[in-house]
Parts: sequence; structure tokens; C-alpha cells
Amino acid sequence: MSKDIRIRKGLDVKLVGAAEQVITDAKTSTEYGLVPDDLHGVIPRLIKREGDYVKAGEAVYHAKRDERILIPSPVSGTVKEVRRGDKRKILAIVIESDSQHSRVEHDVSGWSNASDEEFKQLLCKAGCWPFIKQRPYDVVANPDTTPKAIFISAYNSGPIAAEVDMLVKGKENFLQAGIDALKKLTPGEVHVTLAADNKDSVFRGLNGITLHNAKGPHPVGNVSTHIAQVDPLNKGELIWVVMPEDLVTIGEFLSTGVFNPERLIAVNGAQVGNPGYLKTSIGAKISDIISSVEIKGDNNRIIEGHPLSGTKSSMDDYLGFYTNQITVLEEGDDYDFFGWNKPQPNKFSVLRAMMFSFLTPNKKYNLTTNNNGEERAFVLNGIYEEVFPLDIYPVALMKSCLYKDIDEMEKLGIYEVAPEDFAVTEFICVSKLPHQKIIREGLDEMIREVG
Repeated sequence: MSKDIRIRKGLDVKLVGAAEQVITDAKTSTEYGLVPDDLHGVIPRLIKREGDYVKAGEAVYHAKRDERILIPSPVSGTVKEVRRGDKRKILAIVIESDSQHSRVEHDVSGWSNASDEEFKQLLCKAGCWPFIKQRPYDVVANPDTTPKAIFISAYNSGPIAAEVDMLVKGKENFLQAGIDALKKLTPGEVHVTLAADNKDSVFRGLNGITLHNAKGPHPVGNVSTHIAQVDPLNKGELIWVVMPEDLVTIGEFLSTGVFNPERLIAVNGAQVGNPGYLKTSIGAKISDIISSVEIKGDNNRIIEGHPLSGTKSSMDDYLGFYTNQITVLEEGDDYDFFGWNKPQPNKFSVLRAMMFSFLTPNKKYNLTTNNNGEERAFVLNGIYEEVFPLDIYPVALMKSCLYKDIDEMEKLGIYEVAPEDFAVTEFICVSKLPHQKIIREGLDEMIREVG
């Protein structure tokens, strides 16, 4: 049964530089990279070595703890380099494209009649399984488990986030196949959430889903918000999460038998002169993507994701496995002398102190990456609870993560959250603490201690 999701707690940070609904082709990369850190918790074990030839869709490495979880090459070519860091940790596998587009083809006939185990093996063999993540812990799902439900958020509510309908544009016919696939993986429902005012979305025409309408400030588009209001997660239960663009990839594989790494991503931000959507591929070099747009200035920060929960990147990095947006903001490495002690109408603040942003709620801001302060102890002023929509005490949970009290973390709701849920509290934090990193480390501690 569908349910309207409405929240009042949250915060919309309105920024300039949103992507226009224009699609262009990004520059084709000559080399592509797979970064194991994109799949949190997956320790890689190489299948291909330097100098080996690999086809597009052929496995390059698998998870050390589960050999069924394979990561495919986005292109055909030669493994050029395996970059390693401390203790020989694999940082990236670089593949030099041969531009021949040789692809691995799978027999997908009769997948709808396959047993659950056979179907999971098919998705694993094609490299599609890492697109399915699980709650709790926000990691790649275990193929041996069965979730009570599957959630898809078709609403990116973050600041200047990519519009979901644009991300699946031109691939709408594969969405239904993806939904039919997910229905085979759970005895429960497949929940899809849309913005309440998005009446023309392609998702409204899908069959086999339970559709929800969401309204409110960010993080109303986060899956944790939907789970909490629709089907709360209890200890011992599992829920799987799939992103809409990944659902398209799964549906396309089941329709064609080929793993297609093509991605449509939003490239935007205040420092992008012509923000829009670019066609590229998983693993493409960031420099090739950025060179396809006009960049203002030379002191910028590249972020994979939207500004609140994205990760810092560089021109030498590669497009992540789950990335659907690249944001370019001005680097905030300047110091504003006594910036806290004078009115500044062009800065944003949730506090009605020296900033007057509350008087112009619809104004869009050109913000830099400046923290406007240094890290200090938690200041308990109640401001975090005003923007955190889940029925959880955010500060108490973060503190329990810091001193690694497993029992307390469980009682305070660690199973219900993902790092992205704390992006807003981190943004407004007067203590300048890395909330998302704290929660991620807490989740990792739970995996080690509880499993």
C-alpha cells in the first residue's frame, strides 16, 4: 500500500549551478580505472594481471570474502597498471582501451523462469550484483540472504543533485525489466519513492511496484527516510537498496545479455560555465569528463556526488562505480578575518545570527568549500535534531560510534542509518566534525563485531 512521506525536519541548501536538461557526449577516455574503494567493505582479489587482455563486461577482480561478487571491466583492452598503496593495497586497476568494444555476451533467455539461486548467479556472473546494496551497514548485499523488501529512491533531494528522470533518459524501456528482476529477489514489496510534485515521471507507469510520494526538505530523498516511514528496519532484518540508474543497467543486461557501463551524469556547480548532463562510462577518467565542459578559474575542488555527501576527487581519478554527478566548487582555502563577527548577506547559515539567509529562503548561494572554522568538541545546542528527520538522537549515536560501544550503538539506531543521512548535520556542525566519517567507522565496527 502506497504511503505519502512527509517530513518537516531537514534543510534545503539552495546553490547556483544546477545542471540544465541538456545531454552531450563527454570526451572518450583512452584509459579507464576501477577503484576498489568505491565498493566499501569489498577487499579485492585480482583475476586479471598487468598485461592481460580483458573484454568489456569481463571480470577484473572479485571480492576476497565472496568470489561470486565480480567487478567487470567497462571496456575492452589491456590491463595497463595495478596501482598500489601502503601494504600493497590496491588503489586502482587501470585498463587501456583498444576502442574495439569487444564484449562478453551472456545467455539471458529464460531468466524469468530461473530459480532464485540461478538468477542470483546470473547477476553475479555479469557483474551486476554490486549494484545491490543492503541495509544495515550500506554495503554490497550478500547473495546468500533474502531481504524483506527492496527500496529505490527516484528522488535526489540534495543540493543541485542530478534529476533521476534525466539519468534514466533514453533507457526507460529497461526499467520494467529491472523491476521484474528485483521482484524475484524478495518476497516483499519493491518500494519506489518520487517527489510529490513530479507527476510526469516515467516511474509512475511501472508495474509491480509500491509507489510513494515524498515531500519536505533534504534528506527527504534519502532511502533511510523512506525506510523509517514505510517499513522500519529491526535488528536481524535486511532491506536491499538499488539506485535507479543501476536498475537500468540490470534491466538492460537482462534484455540484451550485455553489461553496459554507460552512464549519464550531471556535471554542475558554480564553477561550471555550462552545467548539464554528459554521456560517459563507469571508470572514465575525470579529466576527460571535466574537459568536456567549461570550468571557471583554476582554484577549484572536484567532488564526485553532490556537495554535501560527495567525495573529493581530482583530474587523475576515475568515475566511481556509483557516481551519477560531478560537482565543481571554488576551493575554500581563504581565511575570512573575523568572519563570524560581521553581517554577511552572501553567506548561508541556519542560525539567525550574523547571516540573514532566513530572510531570503529562495535565494541561491555560491558557496565555497571553506569550513569557516576548525575542528573542536561537540557543541550541544540542539541544532542537529532540528534538521535530522529520523527518530534518532544524532549526537548520542555519533558519540557511541566514537567510543565504539556496540550495545549503545544498537540501542541508538545504528542499523537504520547510512553515512549520507548525516550530511546535513555535518554541513551545519558548529564543531566542524566529520559526521559521515564517524558513522561510517561506526558501521564498520558493527560489521567486525556483529557481522
